[in-house]
Amino acid sequence: MRNDDEIEVGTGVENRAGDENVPVRFDTKIAVLLREDLESWQRLNVTAFLVSGLGTVAPEVIGEPYTDADGTAYLPMFRQPVLVFEGTKEILTAAHGRALSRSLPRAVFTSDLFSTGNDRDNRAAVRAVGKDQLDLVGMAIYGPRNAVDKVLKGARMHP
Repeated sequence: MRNDDEIEVGTGVENRAGDENVPVRFDTKIAVLLREDLESWQRLNVTAFLVSGLGTVAPEVIGEPYTDADGTAYLPMFRQPVLVFEGTKEILTAAHGRALSRSLPRAVFTSDLFSTGNDRDNRAAVRAVGKDQLDLVGMAIYGPRNAVDKVLKGARMHP
């Protein structure tokens, strides 16, 4: 439950008090679910690839560009945290099915993508396998907090 000083982002309610110190609470969630048996370098690579697609289908997840005190411009980033979870292959498969049934924006990374070296071959590798046969090692999802929480049932926060 939110208190009266918190702002629900994404509901059309902006900083109603004009106070930048008011806590921000997002009504949406960006989450990455990784298979627990990945090497460290694979976890980082998969996470980076997975989240790269979210801003293209959900532009509201992207904030404003950054500028430092010297006026140097930087790219905009997600406006909210990305939460990273892990689970077994079975948990990932179940989460994939739940994300599909809820029609949530999602990205997938399969084990085949570790042996390809470019976007064309990545897309061909995914296209060659039916959704129920994908050897998933990671998935990113975005949507309402409660829906994403239900998709992630059984997963745990990445250590």
